[in-house]
Amino acid sequence: MWQHGSGGARPFATALALGAMAMTGGQITAQEGARVIDLPPPRLESGVSLESALLQRRSVREFGAQRLTLGHVAQLLWAAQGVTGHGGLRTAPSAGALYPLELYLLAAGVEGAPAGLYRYEPARHALERVSTHDHRARVARTSARQTWIREAPAVLVIAAVYDRTKGKYGERGIRYVHMEVGHAAQNVYLQATAMGLGTTFVGAFSDGAVRDVLELPDEQAPLGIMPLGWRR
Repeated sequence: MWQHGSGGARPFATALALGAMAMTGGQITAQEGARVIDLPPPRLESGVSLESALLQRRSVREFGAQRLTLGHVAQLLWAAQGVTGHGGLRTAPSAGALYPLELYLLAAGVEGAPAGLYRYEPARHALERVSTHDHRARVARTSARQTWIREAPAVLVIAAVYDRTKGKYGERGIRYVHMEVGHAAQNVYLQATAMGLGTTFVGAFSDGAVRDVLELPDEQAPLGIMPLGWRR
């Protein structure tokens, strides 16, 4: 079973990971009702090779009832958009290092995180709670009633601010944003596989309805939904 831990990593990478805890003195602030949850640092090594994760990666649409931990969601969010280098470089490539993606987590079965909607803050490696509502069922209804969305203990929603990339690349930037979503989603797939978890990428949903349900800012467009949980 995958367990969260520090691993024996290179000093620079370890410093980056531990930096995520600096604002709390090395403690995870996940008290009931807390608006911001500082996440555990990501694990930087594991016993699962990249080749093994590639071989085993599959889309999973049935999830067990077991809850996830803050360590699980921290690792998955870091895999998608975590900071890995000076200047804010991240785990997924981004045209011009402009990083248009915004990550949201619908948490319902996550230990240490009260149910609600959270926004991931890569620079701090933290979750900011923006809503106390469990929106999974409503999001599932806007997604061609794909029931696995409401059954997963957590759901990752990937949104994007196109203007961050279009400001430099014009209309071509739209294509670059879509490429970036694919990079981030594949990172999540492989990380979930390495942890014994499952996910799938959902692209069939009503953009406007998802934006309304999650009350996303007008400039943010939802581009993908990834339910997360233990493989059944």
